[in-house]
Amino acid sequence: MSSSDSFGVPAPSRTAAPADSTAVHGDTGLLRLALRLDAAATGAVGAAALIGCAALDSALGLPAAFLAGTGAFLVLYALFVARVSTARAPHRTAVRLVIGSNLAWFALGVLTAAAGWLDPTGLGTALIVVQAVAVLGFADLQLYALRRARKSLS
Repeated sequence: MSSSDSFGVPAPSRTAAPADSTAVHGDTGLLRLALRLDAAATGAVGAAALIGCAALDSALGLPAAFLAGTGAFLVLYALFVARVSTARAPHRTAVRLVIGSNLAWFALGVLTAAAGWLDPTGLGTALIVVQAVAVLGFADLQLYALRRARKSLS
């Protein structure tokens, strides 16, 4: 009989020695949930940018080609994050890559808004900042969940 974590996700055995040192072991339920939420939000934002790029360019002050390219990138990135979230014991390097990418996206978003790059409208600047803060929240949650998974082995 397998156990499950507090999020209803089947948990790997805590008594077995980790067979793969490149994988995150322990209670990975919160980590996988955080990755799935990140993938869903990223995919939704990417799809909205890709589908609505022509309608959004004037409201946001961002070129349609930029919105389309960013949207396509975000959809592909969301697929990667979703794939990482499906592993029972996610690959540690992949999780760190997601966290690092989220931190880089946050920094780039804040820098873009502060420097006025791309000359966005007020709404465009607000959207950039809100998205950056949301991405920072995902990175923080994922880092917390990664540490929690490691501590659950102690």
